[in-house]
Amino acid sequence: EVQLVASGGGSVQAGGSLRLSCVGSGNTYSRACMAWFRQAPGKEREGVGATYISAGAPAYAASVKGRFTISLDNAKNTLYLQMDSLKPEDTAMYYCAARGADYCPLSQNAYNYWGQGTQVTVSS
Repeated sequence: EVQLVASGGGSVQAGGSLRLSCVGSGNTYSRACMAWFRQAPGKEREGVGATYISAGAPAYAASVKGRFTISLDNAKNTLYLQMDSLKPEDTAMYYCAARGADYCPLSQNAYNYWGQGTQVTVSS
């Protein structure tokens, strides 16, 4: 069984930073792709960034590219999302997700394991 536990959300002023963490457990091969998604009230869930845990550079949504950075600590089974230069429009519930594949799209229906989500609120 794969479990994902997200943490690190909070409230921050515009221009500030937060780092989200997602600790994974269970079959490593079922967590080959790791991704972050977010959903704001009244809006569709959107992909933020995704990475293959063994190789390659993460892919990011255009709205966060240059401000957000995904990294992975394989020894700790932890996926991170470093969020800098935060904007009010970044306010959302953030979810981590995983799937057992070597291609990691930013499409939510591609992922079958999900964390519980952590709230990020950015004030102006």
